[in-house]
Amino acid sequence: MSQDMNINALRTNCFRQSKVKGEYMLQMRVPGGLIQAKYLSFVEHLAEAYGDGTFHFGSRQCFAIPGIKYENIDAVNKELKDYLEDVEIAQCGVKMETDAGFPTIGARNVMACIGGIHCIKANINTQDMAKKIEQEVFPSHYHIKAAVAGCPNDCAKGHFNDFGIIGLTKPTYHSDLCIGCGSCVKACESHATRVLSLKNGKIEKDTCCCVGCGECTLVCPTNAMQRSPKPFYRILIGGRTGKQYPRMGKTFADFLSEDAVLAILRNWQDFSAEVLKGQPRYLHGGHLIDMAGYETFKELMLKDVKLNPEARIAENLYFAETEYRGRIHVKPVK
Repeated sequence: MSQDMNINALRTNCFRQSKVKGEYMLQMRVPGGLIQAKYLSFVEHLAEAYGDGTFHFGSRQCFAIPGIKYENIDAVNKELKDYLEDVEIAQCGVKMETDAGFPTIGARNVMACIGGIHCIKANINTQDMAKKIEQEVFPSHYHIKAAVAGCPNDCAKGHFNDFGIIGLTKPTYHSDLCIGCGSCVKACESHATRVLSLKNGKIEKDTCCCVGCGECTLVCPTNAMQRSPKPFYRILIGGRTGKQYPRMGKTFADFLSEDAVLAILRNWQDFSAEVLKGQPRYLHGGHLIDMAGYETFKELMLKDVKLNPEARIAENLYFAETEYRGRIHVKPVK
């Protein structure tokens, strides 16, 4: 049996090799990290019928089902058909075949915090955006990790993904409703960038450094500070974990419209193909950006993208990393 196992092909099919010979772990995608409760019984069924009776909440918000025997993989893939047609095709609009399970693992599960369906701090519906991103990046053999956060608190850890999408707002101030209590000023001082001040009983704002968090809108007792009707987005790029050269992502674009965000991500596969000469392989997005250079990355990722008037694009980006090139030999203390 072992001679028939193609580990790379199985991995592409979203089955991860186990330490136990002949066993694998299925990684079920859950775009946006939110799913109908009815699928818990399906996960239970797969885990008990084919796995070892357990499942793990994967670090990328997937359902990870270990203990699946090699000879049962085809049966598991057949059982996944309805799930794929409902979640990937019906809910996310992905175009894919569903008869043989997941067609690729290149684009990792798109993560998201709970966002605007619950959190009072969220500026966007994170699950809705995650599903739209899923349509742009999956299925593809080109590697990409993306996470969506509802606000700059970044609970989804977009700073440590190839692309971090952060929900922003441009608060509007209605001076006629303002009672000059200063609550928004205190919130900005303690939670954000201290751009608000109280002058003669009214609020003044230094527009240079607002990060679009919306904290000021949460504390205003008279609704004088309101979130903008239209949501905005920040894109962080180049973040990653790992044994060598882990780093935090940096801001590539600020105050983008949803259309602009999706148009940029739509260019990721073409950018990856250009850098990798049409040969997909496992590399973090930050490595590809480093290989291409920021100017080339910016040119290719913004190709045919119509930016909204509020959008800001970073002129340059610089990453500083610690490189460990060999062992450090320390003389023993005598």
